Amino acid sequence: MAKVLISMPDEFLDKIDTVAASEQRTRSELIREALRGYIRRSNLISSETSESKAKVLESMLD
Repeated sequence: MAKVLISMPDEFLDKIDTVAASEQRTRSELIREALRGYIRRSNLISSETSESKAKVLESMLD
């Protein structure tokens, strides 16, 4: 598994650590899960945008 170095404010990292501890997870697990959710939402929005554009194009051709 690759490692990535990121920078963030100490206060934000403290919040991440608090949530991770409350869920009995590692910081890395929590951040990976958050990024998975972000990617899923991003793909969903992209898909919805593509479908919307396709409908507009179809209506223009009718």
